Amino acid sequence: MSSTSSVKATSVLDAAQIEQFARDGYVVLPGFLDEALVSRLKREVDRWVDDGLRDRSIASAVDPEANGLPPVMELEMPAHADLIAYPPLMGVLTDVLGPSFVFHHLHSDRQAPTLPGKPWHHDYEQRPQRDRTYAMVHALHYLDGLDPETSSLVVLPGSHHRVAAKDANAHLGTESIDGEQVLDDLPPGSTVLAHSAVFHARRARPEGIGKDRYFVDASYCQTGTRWPPVKPYWRHMLSRGRELGIGGQQWPHLFDEEHFEEFRR
Repeated sequence: MSSTSSVKATSVLDAAQIEQFARDGYVVLPGFLDEALVSRLKREVDRWVDDGLRDRSIASAVDPEANGLPPVMELEMPAHADLIAYPPLMGVLTDVLGPSFVFHHLHSDRQAPTLPGKPWHHDYEQRPQRDRTYAMVHALHYLDGLDPETSSLVVLPGSHHRVAAKDANAHLGTESIDGEQVLDDLPPGSTVLAHSAVFHARRARPEGIGKDRYFVDASYCQTGTRWPPVKPYWRHMLSRGRELGIGGQQWPHLFDEEHFEEFRR
C-alpha cells in the first residue's frame, strides 16, 4: 500500500517553482500557513517546551529502555496533527514527490535567541549514503517568520545532487560557502520546502539577542524504498498517526509501516 490519494490533491506550485525545487533543492513559500493554524501551533509549541514534553521526547529517543515511550508526541497535539496533513502542504508534496509518499517524522521547538547556530548538514536518511533515487523532503515551518531578531536559515542550492555524508561540511561550522542563499526575511507562517539532501545551516545572529524562533519541521518521503526511521519508537508514532486518522480518507496510508527499515542507532 502507499499514500496515494483517492482524490487528487490540488496543485499549489507553479511550473517555475517545481523547476526551482528540482534544480536548487528548495522552494520558499511566504505566509504559507493559515493565521489561525499558526496561532494554535504557537500555543502548542509553548506547551511542548514549557511542560517538559520536548525534553521527555528527547530522553525517550536517546534511551528508550530507560525512559520508555514519551508521554506525548508532537503529532498527538491537535494543531500539529492538522499541520502534518495541511491540505495546501499535501498539494505541494504531490507537486514535488508525486502522489505516493509517507510521513517520516516531526520536530517542534521554541528556539531561544541565545541558541548557537547549527553547522552545515543535510538530513537525508540513507545508510550508507549512496544515491538520490528517491526523494525525501523537510517542510520547515517558521511560525513567526524570519527577521533580524532571529537566526537565519542558510541553504546551498543544488547540493542535494551530491551524494555525501550528512556532516560532510560540518567542519565549516556556519561559515559562508560560495553560492549559499541566506533566508532571513520571511513573514509569519512561512514554509521552506527543502529536499532533505540539501546542505543547510542555522546561522545565529552575532549579537545573540533577539526573540524566540518558533519552528516546526515535518518530513515526508517517496515510497518505493525502505527508509531508516530516526526515532526508536517509530512504530508507536506511526500507529498513533493511524489511530488519530491524520490525513483522513484522502491520505489513509500516510502512516504505513511497510516503507521503513528497523531502527538502528
